[in-house]
Amino acid sequence: MVHRTLILANGNILDGSALKERIDAWSPEQVLAADGGSRHASALGLKIDLVVGDLDSIEADQRETLRAQSAQFEHFKAEKDETDLELALLRAVARGATEIAVIGIVGDRLDMVLANIHLLTLDALDPIRAELWLGRQTAWLIRPPGEEFKGASGDTLSLIPIKGEAMGVTTTGLAYPLQGETLYFGSSRGISNVMEQEGCRVDLEEGILLAVHTQAA
Repeated sequence: MVHRTLILANGNILDGSALKERIDAWSPEQVLAADGGSRHASALGLKIDLVVGDLDSIEADQRETLRAQSAQFEHFKAEKDETDLELALLRAVARGATEIAVIGIVGDRLDMVLANIHLLTLDALDPIRAELWLGRQTAWLIRPPGEEFKGASGDTLSLIPIKGEAMGVTTTGLAYPLQGETLYFGSSRGISNVMEQEGCRVDLEEGILLAVHTQAA
């Protein structure tokens, strides 16, 4: 069974050399590309297993190169309800992924950036560890009862309520602790906390938190 799946979205790649090291260490078992995200494969030394989307961002010569490298294609009509990235995420789940990392989520369209982040809340991803990677940053969802995670002292952690209030939030190992508090949707209360130790914990009773971990420079 496939466990780790890397998805290439058609946005920008930050800190490519560090990202390549991170991907190599993670060792994904399959690589999917959301349409034009396939353009990142060469620079990152990746072989794409499947390209998903309406294929409006891939030139004919690139398609032939990918086919020569044994990549498969799933072509959808341009008039569809889902973005190419959503389709790629759903396909990754269908192919047995239990862990997913997505790169290339940020571009020059704010609407697409916001939509990409909110895709983490897809029902199909509930039982799956899905992360967004951007340079030295990692974003993922924390659901009740919470979780423990690792970083380094001085790293930044932001906790952003998504899909409504997050209630009963308690943190351990952060410079600005929360003790059974409510983080309100639309408020910046949980932004830019600082890790004081390698291992930290976030507990919550209700709601969903978007966690964004940024490694210290």
